[in-house]
Amino acid sequence: MEKYKFLDEIKSDVMFEAYGSNLKELFANAAEAMFTIICKIDKVKGTEVKEFEVKGENLRETFWNWLSELIAEVDIEEMFFSKFEIIEVDETHVKAKLYGSSTEPGLGETVVKSLTNHRFEVKKTDDGYKAIVSLDI
Repeated sequence: MEKYKFLDEIKSDVMFEAYGSNLKELFANAAEAMFTIICKIDKVKGTEVKEFEVKGENLRETFWNWLSELIAEVDIEEMFFSKFEIIEVDETHVKAKLYGSSTEPGLGETVVKSLTNHRFEVKKTDDGYKAIVSLDI
């Protein structure tokens, strides 16, 4: 199963689909896809570890909050992340360890301002889970 793929549907934003055979894979793969837009993920050293927990009322809200809070971490903590270890996840919460390092010149790629509601969805499929995410850049 592929982790994610980028879609060329819209030109002003970036859109991708993320996949996972379970929720742990879906959340990690979506975060990885997003950070390939935000930074040169393969050059980000995972030397700093951050405990991270997000909640929501349902799967859609929890997934939205997960990605939104990761975007906020880039600005607030001035960090890029390259590995996302999901410790616990269900429809109303996710707990993870984020591996990354401080933002440095030359590591940044595209500034992601936020998620958008355009086609945003998270759903169970025959193979596991699939999400469609659109990023405002």
